[in-house]
Amino acid sequence: MNGFRNGGRTRLYTGSRFGRCIHEYAHLVRGGIQLSQIKRAIISVSDKSGIVDFAKELSSLGVEIISTGGTYKLLKENGLPVTEVSDVTGFPEMLDGRVKTLHPKVHAGILARRDVPEHMAAIKEKGIEPIDMVVINLYPFKQTVLKEGVSFEDIVENIDIGGPSMIRAAAKNYESVAVVTGPEQYPEILAQLKDKGELSLELHQKLMAEAFVVTANYDAMIASRMYGRFCEGFPASFPIPLEKVEDLRYGENPNQKAAFYKDPFTPGISVANAELLDHGKQLSYNNILDLDKALDICMDFEKPTAVVMKHTNPCGLASDDNIYDAFMTAYNVDPLSAFGCVICLNRNCTVEVAKEISQHFVEAVICPGYEEGAIEIMEVKKNIRLLRTNAPIGPAYRHREYKMKKVQGGMLVQTDEDVVIDPANLKVVTNRAPTEEEIHSLLFAWKLAKHVTSNAVVYVRGERAVGIGAGQMSRVDSAKIATMKANEPTEGCVMASDAFFPFRDGVDEAANAGVTAIIQPGGSIRDQEVIDAANEHGMAMVFTGCRVFRH
Repeated sequence: MNGFRNGGRTRLYTGSRFGRCIHEYAHLVRGGIQLSQIKRAIISVSDKSGIVDFAKELSSLGVEIISTGGTYKLLKENGLPVTEVSDVTGFPEMLDGRVKTLHPKVHAGILARRDVPEHMAAIKEKGIEPIDMVVINLYPFKQTVLKEGVSFEDIVENIDIGGPSMIRAAAKNYESVAVVTGPEQYPEILAQLKDKGELSLELHQKLMAEAFVVTANYDAMIASRMYGRFCEGFPASFPIPLEKVEDLRYGENPNQKAAFYKDPFTPGISVANAELLDHGKQLSYNNILDLDKALDICMDFEKPTAVVMKHTNPCGLASDDNIYDAFMTAYNVDPLSAFGCVICLNRNCTVEVAKEISQHFVEAVICPGYEEGAIEIMEVKKNIRLLRTNAPIGPAYRHREYKMKKVQGGMLVQTDEDVVIDPANLKVVTNRAPTEEEIHSLLFAWKLAKHVTSNAVVYVRGERAVGIGAGQMSRVDSAKIATMKANEPTEGCVMASDAFFPFRDGVDEAANAGVTAIIQPGGSIRDQEVIDAANEHGMAMVFTGCRVFRH
């Protein structure tokens, strides 16, 4: 009786037939795990980058190559000895290529465990040879979806079936089968094969893990697209198709690791879709957060508007007839806090604006584009990051999507805030109604308050921020901070609050600051107390009926 040890388990077999199977396939034992030499590979790729050179190297190392369709044709045209998969299966491709590799002679060759004699005997009896490497990348589903004017039929036809099946099969049998899912993996694989004649267990494990990431993301892309087309509400499981943009230098702090991912199906204006110019340091985790928030604010405004962002809260915002005046006003709302800020402009950055920006310590700028000469002026600052959206920024170009926050052990998902206030629907609750000028400023203040961390209180004059109170545990403290942070007298300003006033003290504080009108959601059990306070101070107050709280 012969014994074969695998990871502490002993499989028993008798007879020379099993012994010949084990010997024939040259199993190599590493740390109790069976690894096979790469004798036979199946190659079927949509992305053919580097595949000819990779296949030539495999062939020169004595690897037999099986292939399908366009890949087979390409390899054949380049003089490689290659066997078509239909010659292996004895069954032709059918249904316009939908059925090619879905066959026992393929899948049994991939799935047979080399450390299970019964498996090896079974495939030998059926005339099936093992497949030691699977080189697959999938139908271009994402690229098809993103094509302009693509039909739904074309999208469905680019849902790969055989590819994911082979990848999953090879990944499941990773101890003996190398699963290769991208051109970026080719160099390391070839280096090991040339150096050692085999692949290490560690590389098999790494390839397996990367393969399941590929199939998981592929399925997530399909599920996300189909659910959005045919279903409403939140799915039972939430598929998130994300692709890595890059590893970041670190996270919020240097001791944390971080990476940036993008959703390939989110269209329109975003930091993920923006062009990062070749200047300055790599974008940091915190830069990306601030750029995203600043861009989000600018998307709410049609007039030339500038946002100055610091630590995910605006420290300056202004709209004007031109982007230079908007920027100068926004920056001077709180120039002390603006040190090390991120700036968003909803118009092209002019030479005049660039000159002003270059006078300050600014982390990053994002805007639709840059006038000739503007980039060169700002590049004097060697570390500034410059991004352009290459598309207009404004309400007409906003794309609404789910908002997500990771919590320990789970994820919170909500629809995007999409509150548009019609001035005609504002509810005047005080004895004095706001003037037209006040209403104009109140609506501007409301747009700003939507983007300030709660409890949010903002003071506005015309179309510019004057004082911003953010992120406090009590609303009255936010009102005090808005007064304290103001860089000009607050007399005659209007005030916006993102949620109702639970007590009258916030209104009293605003009155002390000289505020003349307030916009807020209403809905407190003490609304009448708050209204009475406004009346006592001769202030106008309107209710919007909706909250724009940002936790």
